[in-house]
Amino acid sequence: MNDSAARPATQGERPLLPLAADDFGPEFRVVARGGIRRGIRLERAFWVSLKQMAEARKCTIGMLVDEIAESHADQGNLTSAIRVACMRGMAEENLMLRKLASIRTINAILVACPSPAFALSSSKKILTFNAPFQQLVKRQLPTAPNDDARHDLKLALDLNVADIFARLETNGETPVATGFVIGAGERRYRGQLSAVRAPVAEPELLMAFVFNG
Repeated sequence: MNDSAARPATQGERPLLPLAADDFGPEFRVVARGGIRRGIRLERAFWVSLKQMAEARKCTIGMLVDEIAESHADQGNLTSAIRVACMRGMAEENLMLRKLASIRTINAILVACPSPAFALSSSKKILTFNAPFQQLVKRQLPTAPNDDARHDLKLALDLNVADIFARLETNGETPVATGFVIGAGERRYRGQLSAVRAPVAEPELLMAFVFNG
């Protein structure tokens, strides 16, 4: 028995998704394309992957299998070619999503936004912001430091961050509006913002867009 397979995830590691027994069971299907019928036996997980790939390409599973068969005609083993194509497709999609789900993407979105906006951690720490937000802070809170809008800046939300995430989960990621107060020294500024979930896997972040600043 491989002990590493049963090793619990340590702190910072993403636990493996539980595998269902149905994912292992081979499933036989007949795939037809252009008058050619192919009997293929694959684990259900690969059939699911094929269906997702076909939907993404806006084609049928038969068309996709035909493309794989033509691309790997010299290999002879179609089921192996399908498995490799599924794994490669998932790896490429994962790489693309990892590029999108990054703080760099969040920065790009904030920079492109013409209104004041910032990214917020679950502990209400402002991680990054755009130039309009910095200008808002300087205009409304002149005692705030000029070099970085985050220094000594205190933020309070009418809704707590956990409630915002819960509402986003419930309402299908529809933006959540809430009031907020930022302060520096003895000065305070109250405004309204619209919060959405930031496109990152971990940790959970919010992107906040001020709409009356």
